[in-house]
Amino acid sequence: MSFLAIDIGNTRLKWSLYDAPRPGAALLAHGAEFLENIDKLADGPWAELPTPTSILGCIVAGDAIKRRVLEQLELWDVHPQWVVSSPAEAGLTNGYDHPTRLGADRWVAMVGARHRMLAQGPERPMVVVMVGTAVTVEAVDTHGKFLGGLILPGHGIMLRALESGTAGLHVPTGEVRVFPTNTSDALTSGGTYAIAGAVERMVQHVRQHCGAEPACYMTGGAGWKMAPSMSVQCELVDNLIFDGLLAMAAERFKALVL
Repeated sequence: MSFLAIDIGNTRLKWSLYDAPRPGAALLAHGAEFLENIDKLADGPWAELPTPTSILGCIVAGDAIKRRVLEQLELWDVHPQWVVSSPAEAGLTNGYDHPTRLGADRWVAMVGARHRMLAQGPERPMVVVMVGTAVTVEAVDTHGKFLGGLILPGHGIMLRALESGTAGLHVPTGEVRVFPTNTSDALTSGGTYAIAGAVERMVQHVRQHCGAEPACYMTGGAGWKMAPSMSVQCELVDNLIFDGLLAMAAERFKALVL
């Protein structure tokens, strides 16, 4: 028995093969491909894998990318399931105005964060941060209700916007400084502190709304770049998406585990 979890973002496809569809399952294999290379999965990284018993994926990249991934999954005679945000799943309640319009990656990451928090101790409110092409900052109350969240551009989008809209500015390779004294450092520091400020403000909102100190989790490909500049304490988690997919899979594929 094995379970294949797939996370398809705006830049890369990441996958992990586990020995069972449940939290805490042993990791058997994993990998990542840029989206331009996903047509080589069946003949490359996936070619030697054992046939998974079940597959669950999270995708935000669009239908064209999804079709290309489905072609690669024809390697196995297994019908994949794809996460669509719902009113409730795996211990989380969706407070979005239109629950199905919430990004699947945001929903799955919150599920992963809640299961991680419950494994660490008693119930607490949460702030869940994903730092990638875009940045999302989610608020979840003590009982697992998603209260709402922020979306803002990631570092790359901020810098490209400034480059295209401001004469004489170019995408820099600057450092984060408290008091930047050159343009490259000023741009890098500005983007970093904009994200850190959004997280700090959401932590304040959750603290005031719930009357308790929230647990803060940060994930995403650029999370490690942000972590040193945060003004609030955040636990850096390698990939909450896979944690969430494992928690959802435990319910969806329950019969396979029993």
